[in-house]
Amino acid sequence: MTRTWRIGTRGSDLARTQSEHVGRLITEATGDAVSLHVISTKGDQVRDRPLRLVGGKGLFTKEIEEAMLRGEVDLAVHSMKDMPTESPEGLVIAGIPAREDPRDALVGMPLGRLPPGAVVGTGSARRAMQLKVLRPDLEIRGIRGNVETRIAKMTSGEYDAVVLALSGLRRLGLHTRDDVFPLDPDEMVPAVGQGALAIQCRHDDKALRDVLHTISVREVQDAMRLERAFLTTLEGGCSVPTGCHATLDGDELVVRAFLGRQDGAWVRESGRAPRSRGAEAGDAIARRVLARLAQEPSREAEHDVAEARDDT
Repeated sequence: MTRTWRIGTRGSDLARTQSEHVGRLITEATGDAVSLHVISTKGDQVRDRPLRLVGGKGLFTKEIEEAMLRGEVDLAVHSMKDMPTESPEGLVIAGIPAREDPRDALVGMPLGRLPPGAVVGTGSARRAMQLKVLRPDLEIRGIRGNVETRIAKMTSGEYDAVVLALSGLRRLGLHTRDDVFPLDPDEMVPAVGQGALAIQCRHDDKALRDVLHTISVREVQDAMRLERAFLTTLEGGCSVPTGCHATLDGDELVVRAFLGRQDGAWVRESGRAPRSRGAEAGDAIARRVLARLAQEPSREAEHDVAEARDDT
């Protein structure tokens, strides 16, 4: 007998597109139907302040999680990078489908063609610091809003370029614009989980957990295990400039990591680990970057780091 699964989703075009994508995967795998239920989160409601001032991670998930626990919806589709490292009691990340392109992208102009003093919009400490490493002459200015809003602010001349997740641009069909320029992940290390989706449901809903298992991709699950273990060890909040990205190469995970301090000091790290030991590798590389960063002198005079985590 087929069922109809209720997906709780934010109302943005990107959130709805991601939920519809997962809904199609479920229908194709099982024949079950899905319905979308839009839920407004605090992160959607507060647009005039940096995220760190109103709660950081969890701002885009809490209300949807509460609806799941009340039984009003069955599952939720989140951007993995929005997810705290621990789910609330009673909930679990039960599905992780194929990952979209995890790179960041400049929209407006390539990094090398931006004139000295160009204004680049981002609300991400990670992106801001890495941009300053690559181009200390740029002016990094905070920005909020959905993908379309940010692009509109750039088009209107408020910014010379904005930095967005390429995965979001691709899911919205905007990646084919002629002013989208992906950034090399060796120079701009992506956020933990960037490009991946986290499908969350109640822990005791075995039937749904079995469904979500069928649409999960093991390679992405292995990468997420490493990246999220890295973040857990760092205990990184929304204002910590950090990134970690793992890819599969045979039976090994190849990892890049970045960590910065608010005084402008930063380090990059890379390595390999057996895919079966992703959690241990994530913890180990986090400890290495913490140790290296502790030896770095302040570079406060060189960098002006944004203080809010990006939500796009």
